[in-house]
Amino acid sequence: MNSISKILVPYDFSQSAKQALDYTVDFVGDEAIKIDLIHISDNPDHNKMRETYDGLCEAYKDKLKIPLTWAIGWDGTVTDIVIEAQREKEVDLIIMGTSGLSGDNDDSQTSRLVERANCPVLVVPENSKKKALKNISLVLGKDEIDSPKSLNTLLGISQKFNAKVHVLTVQNTSGIFGYSQNDEKNENTLMYYLENFYSEHTFIENPDIVEGVFSYADEHNIDMIAILPRNHIKHDVPSDGLLTKELVLRAKIPVLTIE
Repeated sequence: MNSISKILVPYDFSQSAKQALDYTVDFVGDEAIKIDLIHISDNPDHNKMRETYDGLCEAYKDKLKIPLTWAIGWDGTVTDIVIEAQREKEVDLIIMGTSGLSGDNDDSQTSRLVERANCPVLVVPENSKKKALKNISLVLGKDEIDSPKSLNTLLGISQKFNAKVHVLTVQNTSGIFGYSQNDEKNENTLMYYLENFYSEHTFIENPDIVEGVFSYADEHNIDMIAILPRNHIKHDVPSDGLLTKELVLRAKIPVLTIE
């Protein structure tokens, strides 16, 4: 998927949801990309919701080529409703806000959605600052990229913003790395799929992989972190998606998980 034509934003009027919607509107810019909002409620007041969301759509209409649309989901968990809406609307990207590691239920919902979604998810921290998207850090493990075509999403975003992709591998044990057969295969894959937007592949040692990623992001003015969750769940450490969960809940910049 090089192009993005439909974006789904879970929206509940919280500060994190507002931040995600503002980010989405900026992300869309002047392109004809459709934004669908999904509101989850156990007992929705449809008349009140219609009035509230119609006002929200009116507020953003001058910034978008295609008006916002919205729907209410009430049968199931937040994750189930969002995933079903993504399938029904054939959405290319989900953009969701998070308040980070505050211990509330929304955060666990964010990590569950990232784990289960069958499309890319862009998680926007509530405290992230808006800035131009110029540098993206793609976090890779030491194993071969499992599904190279998933990099098309990253290529599409890089093309849209003319952003460079800086690939990062953090090794939490001592040893020589960067010269294995898998590294060579990944290098060829990155050059092929990311074209001239691929900048370089950096290998660093840090006993704490998450801290290593964040330190690199700070030092290199990274505007977005990208990760291939399925690759890490299948092969890498930390196991069972822990690395992805830690990144999406602790990052201070948007994190893109690529299916």
